Amino acid sequence: MLDLRLTRAARPAVQLRRLLVAAASAGTGFLLLSCLGYALKRPEAAGSGALRLAWCVVPVAATVYLALAVARTDPGTRPRPGLSAIGLGPARLMAVSALVTALSTTLGSLVALSLFLHLRGDLTGLPFDGAAASFLAAGKSLPLAATLTLLAVVPVVATVAVALALRPRDPRPVTRPQRRYLPFVRQAGGPAVGGRTAGGPTTGGPTTGGPTTGGPAASGRTGEVEAAGGGGASAGEGTPAAAAPAGVIDPRFTSPSLTDKADDDKGPGDTPAGLPWAVALVAAGLTAQAYAGRTPPTPAFTFTTVPTGAGLFLLGWLLTAVGLVLAAPGLTHLCGRLLQCARPGALRLLAGRGLMAEATRIGRPLGILCAVTAAGYAVTTLYDSPGRPFGPLSALGALVVAGCAFATLLTVAVETRQGRAETTDALLRLGAPATVLRGAAALRAVALLAFFAPLTLAIAALAAFPLTR
Repeated sequence: MLDLRLTRAARPAVQLRRLLVAAASAGTGFLLLSCLGYALKRPEAAGSGALRLAWCVVPVAATVYLALAVARTDPGTRPRPGLSAIGLGPARLMAVSALVTALSTTLGSLVALSLFLHLRGDLTGLPFDGAAASFLAAGKSLPLAATLTLLAVVPVVATVAVALALRPRDPRPVTRPQRRYLPFVRQAGGPAVGGRTAGGPTTGGPTTGGPTTGGPAASGRTGEVEAAGGGGASAGEGTPAAAAPAGVIDPRFTSPSLTDKADDDKGPGDTPAGLPWAVALVAAGLTAQAYAGRTPPTPAFTFTTVPTGAGLFLLGWLLTAVGLVLAAPGLTHLCGRLLQCARPGALRLLAGRGLMAEATRIGRPLGILCAVTAAGYAVTTLYDSPGRPFGPLSALGALVVAGCAFATLLTVAVETRQGRAETTDALLRLGAPATVLRGAAALRAVALLAFFAPLTLAIAALAAFPLTR
């Protein structure tokens, strides 16, 4: 009951983001069911039907990525003090997020099924004078198992992705005890010298409350103590306290250090890794497309027919898209550095440091949006002819992918704003005007647009150039 109240008591903006996930799931589910209708209508064209189903991987991935971004920004399932005492720990909140994602995507799949049956004429007759009957297999019975399997793809994949991404993690690394086999081991006081530690007594004089260390028996006892300390004996098994000097903590019993910072939590000075490899991938993708453009494939390349010579085109597009996604965090970090060059003021300094700090979090969805834009430009160039019109299913797929990419970027921007809430409150308490903070946010948006728009258009033109020859 408390889980349901957390889900229902969300603000309108949170509910709107969940409705966006449901809409994306509905569009993707309708595309999957359309592939089923095409296979039922043309059973002899099995290769073309399989190719249509393979193209649906792109909207499925876009929908899952949007659902994951929405689940990360849900304030109702964020760990807060006191919730663990009533049974809402990190694992329970992760389950709530997965349940909300499953409900949203299942709602979208049900909407897709209702629309598909309505257009087939199974509910109230054929609408639009039967215009959709050609690709929805109107008049033929739908196999129940195939329909349920296709409708369950998006809810299952999205729920599993959210559960894996938001699973509780231990901030401390798992450290294994180091086994020591040498008879002369290094203790906390320094290196072992002559069978004794550097921090231990070296003279033959008496020690306080104990025997002298100058005799052979004492030397034997010291060797036994060192052997017991190096052999891995635990503290509860009677290890003598003289193994380490007084006031010095044995490094084997210190608390482990925290793990390295995640990519999303890096500071302004940490440059995201992978930019050289990303540039190499983009160059390799453009080179593959240019090389494939020397011998245009026959027949022409479309979504339903991929000729034998078009494999290099698809490989080039894939390499270019992956390179853009990997290069975007580093380019966002570079954009933040450029904002701070040439004696910056408070506004440029605040905007640049914010971009550098959030380069990885903002850069990934921004790179995906750039890749989708470049691919959309190439597809528009490909279908810019009267003989190959842009069909309704292709338009729906493009709308789902582009809408998910743009909605994911906006959702990540909301997540970034939530992450900077404490810093913003601190600046306001220190007397910073609210107009300066809004100006810094606007400057960040303008800088990203001015940096990535020409780059995306240039890569899109280079990627589409072989198709226009």
